Amino acid sequence: MRNDAYAHSPHVYHAQTFPLDPSPFLAPLTRHVPAPAHVLDVGCGSGRDLLWMKQRGYNLLGLERSPGLAKLARTHAGCEVLCADFDSFDFTTLSVDAVILIGALVHVPKDRFPATLARILQALMPGGHVLLTMKQGGGVSTAGDGRVFVLWRDEELREVFSGMGLAVVEAFTNTSVLGTGEVWLGYVTVG
Repeated sequence: MRNDAYAHSPHVYHAQTFPLDPSPFLAPLTRHVPAPAHVLDVGCGSGRDLLWMKQRGYNLLGLERSPGLAKLARTHAGCEVLCADFDSFDFTTLSVDAVILIGALVHVPKDRFPATLARILQALMPGGHVLLTMKQGGGVSTAGDGRVFVLWRDEELREVFSGMGLAVVEAFTNTSVLGTGEVWLGYVTVG
């Protein structure tokens, strides 16, 4: 389930998301992982969350599939950003204290989700933390631009985490900062 709107319109996505304050969904990670920890932001978009974390003293690396968004992230956050697809990137080449997945896996079908998450977490050092947000609901929803979002219930995600040996150390919900009324489920896990 590919969503190429990010690659075709990186400046539109940047204009919609970069100015928004990510504190409500990034602050939970900072309570469990102190700076200057090494953090990987998978699906970093145009760099908003990289910049926020960098301003708080973290060492950051971004990974973004869209070349246009990766370039914007490098420019706006001043961080190293790898242009790669998380479905094919070799995460065993990295070693980080925490992984950020802010909406990064919202397009991954449920049957592929555990394997995709496990692949990404190969970059995580033992005892490392994961910050993950997903849209709440059931089934899927399709945005006006054709992007398909997989919706999750809290108990479904907790079952996946448990099956992977990840313990939830903090859980939270946020209403979309874009004003859509959508609810996002957020988790900080440790494994």
